[in-house]
Amino acid sequence: MGISGFKPFFLTGVEAIRRAHGSRLAKLTGRRLTRFALVRFAEDGDWFADCPVVLDFDGIQMEVCHSKFDELSIGWGTIDTTATVTGWEWFELTPQWSHSDERLEPFIDQELREVTLLEWRPAGRDLAAGTVALEFVFAGDRLRIANGLDENRIETGAAQPDHIRHRLGCGPGGG
Repeated sequence: MGISGFKPFFLTGVEAIRRAHGSRLAKLTGRRLTRFALVRFAEDGDWFADCPVVLDFDGIQMEVCHSKFDELSIGWGTIDTTATVTGWEWFELTPQWSHSDERLEPFIDQELREVTLLEWRPAGRDLAAGTVALEFVFAGDRLRIANGLDENRIETGAAQPDHIRHRLGCGPGGG
């Protein structure tokens, strides 16, 4: 993708994600979301949802990237969002890092109260069954980085009821 430092390691399933990243995710509780970065196209401002979503919690940077129908990569402090995204000369649009997004901006400077892995388990048959979203609970709202079936999807508000919640960390006032 031409992103400096990005070396995804994709995992599948809630248990694999919990084993690899559960304790680090839990330790984010009590920290504030201080910044974020997304890749957008310079020409039209559209978000390129295939690229990782970078979140910084008081100096701990995490990078979230979904792929295929069920893969999730979580990185820790590897991506340089000040570096130019390279290798796109062949493409008609120019990707660049952006620190602007109407869904993420309301969460800046809010304290993280809980981190949860949400496992999609609908009652009926569903191709997306088993996909895992990361949910961040703040005082006023919830933020999720979910699998949009081969790309990232950013959601806010209450999650759909067909998710199984796997709580990783809950700070003061969370729950």
